[in-house]
Amino acid sequence: MEPLSFQEYICSLDPATLPRILRICSGVYFQGSVYEISGNECCLSTGDLLKVMAVALQKVICENTETGQTTELPPTFKGEQGGPVPAQTQQMPSSGGRPLQPPWAQPHCPTGLFQPAPGPGPHPKLRGPFPEGSRKKGLTLHQALGRWRRQPQPLLCPAISPSALLLHPVYEVHAAMHLRRDVVKIPSTLEVDVEDVTEEAQHVHFARPLLLSEVLGMEQALPVRAQILEGPVGPAIFGSAWVSRLQRGQWLQLHGRSQTWRVLASAPGSGRHFLLSSAYQGRFRRRSRQFAGVQELAAGLQPGQRLRVVVTQDCEGRGDDMPPLGVGDRLEAWGLQGNGPSTRLLCRLHSEEEEEEGKELLLPLDLGGGFVEEACDNKKYGLAELLERQPLPCEVRVVAPDPGLERDALGALPALRLEAHLDQPFLVCSFCEEPEEGFEIPPQWLDLSLLLSEGPVHPPLPCTRRSRVEELTEAFYYRLLAELPGSLAPPPPRPPKPAQAGTGPGGKQPTASSPPTANARSAPPLPPLPALP
Repeated sequence: MEPLSFQEYICSLDPATLPRILRICSGVYFQGSVYEISGNECCLSTGDLLKVMAVALQKVICENTETGQTTELPPTFKGEQGGPVPAQTQQMPSSGGRPLQPPWAQPHCPTGLFQPAPGPGPHPKLRGPFPEGSRKKGLTLHQALGRWRRQPQPLLCPAISPSALLLHPVYEVHAAMHLRRDVVKIPSTLEVDVEDVTEEAQHVHFARPLLLSEVLGMEQALPVRAQILEGPVGPAIFGSAWVSRLQRGQWLQLHGRSQTWRVLASAPGSGRHFLLSSAYQGRFRRRSRQFAGVQELAAGLQPGQRLRVVVTQDCEGRGDDMPPLGVGDRLEAWGLQGNGPSTRLLCRLHSEEEEEEGKELLLPLDLGGGFVEEACDNKKYGLAELLERQPLPCEVRVVAPDPGLERDALGALPALRLEAHLDQPFLVCSFCEEPEEGFEIPPQWLDLSLLLSEGPVHPPLPCTRRSRVEELTEAFYYRLLAELPGSLAPPPPRPPKPAQAGTGPGGKQPTASSPPTANARSAPPLPPLPALP
């Protein structure tokens, strides 16, 4: 097939023969050029292939053969009698100072239908390959476009103009391109030449990139090898070394969906944050909880359980019902009594001399002070067992590091605060050159553009070592904390303001003298001088 302009090919295309494969030959975009189509940048180069999937009529440009004036017709144009004339049409010519009646007002004149225009000369003849029945009844807009043959034929339509018209349709072509995720929408007026190579290109496969989040739902296609086309975009979320290797051209082995869950954790006072896998094999020991006031102490109670604490800060008494509490006093919290402002925390006060049941107290919730939980549990827990016995958040200490890790960062921390349980899906991956060194990627937070391998899938080697602890960046930790349901995440700490030259503390300019403030204490007056003799 000889090359045609894209417009000529699309206008003469039979939709029943779709899909068709076209090759770019030449044109304005010769040797490749970047342009914008439907808000996306595309590049067409000589030799590129397009797979035309669908064609949709966008509009029809109607050209007057006498004046050259154009009118845009919508795909739904019918031009019914008495309906509005399309925009941008010329005014009807006048005869003898009296305007002619519009064509649809003249008797026995078909409206909204197209007929072949007679040819020029003293004996005009109808032009175009139009059957006898269509010349009498007329053709609709879509019927007239269906008879488009390389070049538009002059037509008559009384609803538009008494002059002969040329119809120039503009189509939106939906096509697939190699290594394009989305279907490209190209106008048929694009100035390129194409040729139809459908028959000789039946074996061509148009590879479509996938996101890692899409692969996560294709469990039937796993395991599979994939090549990275675009690495992760945005700020880093993990501090591990494998994240920096997720670059364009890197081959990955995608093993399958991970069956583990995660726990968000942080190390108090150090500014470090972690994501623990449920496969973590380290052992934990519970740390004593600290409570600042009776309100926090009441919030730490669990239904059906009692909480034993030791007073760490003196509390003033409130009458006979509330004696003062001193450092070292032992309390056993039972539960809440009352409603509204009269709610009290029922406790028993135990002294060191009294081993039996102590004095019963009703502590108001607005009472301050300090309390620490009595540590009477020296058992070592696994992560799953710990979460069954202890609600989150809670503070623990790693007493036995994970033996499967070369270096367990949690073992050197004096305390670890377990904050939330996470069920986000992860995908088990490894680099093809290191198949046994596995890691798990959360596509919801770290997405990639991939091209799946089309070759035969060989059984991959199992991942004997996986990353079970991931250290998080500070920015991602606060972002994740804010996304937790019902979480009131504190804002990230602000960096200190740099001190400027010539400024005092707080960035204020120093002054030679400042007027006294209302809160400043004035100096006592001087004694009167003795009288002169």
